[in-house]
Parts: sequence; C-alpha cells; structure tokens
Amino acid sequence: MSEVGPDSEVFEVNRIKSLIKLMRENDLNEIDLKHGERRIRLRKGDLAAPMIVGGPAYAPAPYAPGHYAAPPAPTAVPAVQAAAATPAADEDANAQVIKSPMVGTFYSKPNPEAKTYVQVGDQVTAETIVCQIEAMKMFSEIPAGISGTIKAVLVKNQEAVDVNKPLFRIV
Repeated sequence: MSEVGPDSEVFEVNRIKSLIKLMRENDLNEIDLKHGERRIRLRKGDLAAPMIVGGPAYAPAPYAPGHYAAPPAPTAVPAVQAAAATPAADEDANAQVIKSPMVGTFYSKPNPEAKTYVQVGDQVTAETIVCQIEAMKMFSEIPAGISGTIKAVLVKNQEAVDVNKPLFRIV
C-alpha cells in the first residue's frame, strides 16, 4: 500500500478493496482502522457492512444480551410424565437463556486454577460475568445481561460454541 499523506483520501475505494483482499487472503474476520477523525471497520459474515464514519471515532455499544424466551414445551406428553413434569414446566415458563454472542471456545473460569464464574444456584445480575469466550486468541468476558438464578449450565468448559448457542438457563 502506498504511503498516506495528510491530504490523500485514506478510505478510497481501491484501498478498501485491497483491505478486503487482505482479509480474504489471511482469513481475517475483521479490520478496524482509524486515521485522524475517520474510522473504517470491515467485518466478515452477517455483520459485514463496511462502516466509514466521519467526525469523532465511532464506538459500538457494548454487547448486552436481551431476554430470551424459553424453549417450546413438548406437544404430546404421557399422563405419567405430565404429572411429574408440572413443577419443572412452571419453572421453564419463567426461564430465560443466555446465548453466546460470538463463535469461539467457552470457558467457565478465568484460568485453569480459578473457580468457575458461576454455577447452578448462583444469583446473577445483568453485570455479572458468567463466562469467557475465546476467539482468535482474544478473550471476551460475557455478562449475564439479565438477573436471576442459574438453573442450568448448558455447555461444557472448553466446548466450541456458535453465535446464539444457549449457554445458561436462568429463572
């Protein structure tokens, strides 16, 4: 790439095309550049939309998981199972799910010697860190986003997760 002078256009089309080519050749998921008051972020996948922002640098809002509905109840349950499942069904109706915001590896604790972030029975607030997800050697702490009690941990430590994979059930 050529040297960028003070009067040249940092985000010209040819430069953006070369950045996209660089991403493809090196299997990069994101490039985020800033020059003076201008910034460009290129991302692969569903999030891929080149963003050129003039003025002050753009900072995306931090991830805050929303409220998720409980999975649908089974449609046909034998009478014996229905009687036994009634208390659990009441709990599941109020359950919410914390889902993975990204693709990566789920970690239940900050390091191998540490205690887990949360376990079944723990009370959490929206700000409580419930796990870490590692993607491309970057570790992201994941907040609960909702308040309640952890009822189930739905993935194992060091398990690969996709976007929207359920991680925890909370009531």
